[in-house]
Amino acid sequence: MARLYLLLFILSLIGGVGYAAYGYYTSTQQRIQTLAENNAKLKVAIEKSEKSINLLKSEAIKNAELNKELTVKLQKAEAYGDNLRNRLRKLDLLADAISNAKNLEGRMNGATAKLWREIMSETGNSTGGTSDLPFWLQSKARTGDKSSNTSTKSDSSDSSKTKAN
Repeated sequence: MARLYLLLFILSLIGGVGYAAYGYYTSTQQRIQTLAENNAKLKVAIEKSEKSINLLKSEAIKNAELNKELTVKLQKAEAYGDNLRNRLRKLDLLADAISNAKNLEGRMNGATAKLWREIMSETGNSTGGTSDLPFWLQSKARTGDKSSNTSTKSDSSDSSKTKAN
């Protein structure tokens, strides 16, 4: 009987070790499968992040080039502004206006019209009308006397008195 107990003990020991080995094998296979799935997900995430990094690098390079272009254009614009300020400092507009107002007005309107046309051509805008100039630069047909107020006539040179219509 002792042999039988010993045989049962050895068989149960072998069965227990076999069952433990089977449990270890199935749990290991399940872990391997989970790790393989996670590895595939990580590979996809790494590819996406590498694409994002490359895109960010290319955008940074593009932005740096655009920034350089804008800096050059800004320097040109500042130089033009400095040049314009220097030219205006050299001009004595008050003396010009006193001596020959009509000539100064014509030059100013001509320069303004030229500048307006340049702005319109650079921005790609067009008025669609017959003139590219704004209404305040277009010559107007006037009626009446030479004063700015064409609807009233005054015999008096006193500007403090106004006449009601």
